[in-house]
Amino acid sequence: MLAYLAITGRPHRRDSLCEALWETPNDPRGALRWSLSKLRPLVNSPERERLQADRERVSLVITDIAIDTHNIAEELQNPELPASRLQEIIRLLSTPFLEGLDLPEQNVYQLWLNAERRALERLFAGVCARLARHNESPLDEQLLWARRWHELEPLNPSAATALVTQLDRMGLALELASLGAELDSRFTKAGISWSADARAAADSKSNPSAGPTERELLARQKIHFCKAADGARIAYASVGEGAPIVKAANWLTHLEHDWDAPIWSPLFRDLASDHRFIRYDERGNGLSDWNVSDISFDAFVTDLETVVDACGVEQFSLLGISQGAAVSIEYAVRYPERVKHLILFGGYAAGWRIGASEALTREREAVMTLTATGWGQDNPAYRQIFSSTFMPTANAEEFAWFNEFQRLTTSPENAVRFLSVFADIDVREQLARVKVPTLVIHSLGDQRIPVDVGRDLAASIPNAEFVGLDSNGHLLLGREPASKLFVETVREFIARN
Repeated sequence: MLAYLAITGRPHRRDSLCEALWETPNDPRGALRWSLSKLRPLVNSPERERLQADRERVSLVITDIAIDTHNIAEELQNPELPASRLQEIIRLLSTPFLEGLDLPEQNVYQLWLNAERRALERLFAGVCARLARHNESPLDEQLLWARRWHELEPLNPSAATALVTQLDRMGLALELASLGAELDSRFTKAGISWSADARAAADSKSNPSAGPTERELLARQKIHFCKAADGARIAYASVGEGAPIVKAANWLTHLEHDWDAPIWSPLFRDLASDHRFIRYDERGNGLSDWNVSDISFDAFVTDLETVVDACGVEQFSLLGISQGAAVSIEYAVRYPERVKHLILFGGYAAGWRIGASEALTREREAVMTLTATGWGQDNPAYRQIFSSTFMPTANAEEFAWFNEFQRLTTSPENAVRFLSVFADIDVREQLARVKVPTLVIHSLGDQRIPVDVGRDLAASIPNAEFVGLDSNGHLLLGREPASKLFVETVREFIARN
């Protein structure tokens, strides 16, 4: 648990820790209390209470704790590290991460541990890449590191390019010819564009140290709490540097888990690579307070106001996804001087209750009844109702992740309250009052919010631009081409306006 708290570096709900580390039949809450009692004297001092716990959350203050993996990731941001230091980092990263601390029966923890190990493997490969091109290393050592890099990432075109380039420089013509043919065949079968003949051009463009990695961005993520006017604690996170983008909260989020999401994490990573990306958990879910009296559209807007003020950003681009689009529209109308760009994806101006037929009302009310009775159960069938319409082309692993993610993010009671609020959203009268540059993006095959809703939204906002994506997902899967186009479209719109 100490390693889990230290490496994640953020608060965890007590129930999340229990589920991650202990089997349910074995009194996990009692085990957590016992573990905290044993850890406190080890990490706390009279001057410093590092292990902090209240009735809802547990966190470890790591500001004065040296964590080797975090320090290494930070140090590797320096592009001028000497070869000797890079080789020392290779030695450090060769030590197995948290060896002997596997918990194969604890799915949440083991998935986290495996993801951390894969991230460090990618970091290790990145150091090999730098050594393969380091001008302080002799050619034979550069070739050695190029081989190692290629062994670690056999389908990485840059690794292949570095290896054949070093073979060429060393005059190893026979091996070069043999390997070049093998690589051409391998990449062709994998559907990856690469050619040994084009290696010089590719090598000149590749830069293994360009930009922070996903693991490095996550290590820099800072989670804070602010209080809304009614006292509700709102958790928010900031990662990356550059012009700020604030993402309004939407169904559902969890700052502890959504960085690993197959839907959001690639978008977060890409946007945070050249922007300060700010997001938060809505009241009632994630790390924000669950036990709140007010879950309403007005509360959603004031939560956004609270987070923006707490972050100290004066002007920013505002991203609204799904029902977060309506929240963003309302905020942009209230504070046009603060919103530089309004970006809406999968959004709508009016919830389903507005003008709903009797048949639709019966159908949606039945879904809310199912949610109330089945949301928290181990059987994911109830949550699958939402997953299948949010991302219909997801594979079994992605469905399983999202089904479990939804259960972790909020309670059955709050899930029903959210659905009821979303049904009554109505910002139609505000659309004509939007005065900021607006981009509306919508999946052409969205099964939850039809694309015509997005087109109507764009048509009702003065001078708004509309872009349709070749996807049927209400939420984009990071692996689909539409996800990349989404990020490119957002970047181009911000740069142009």
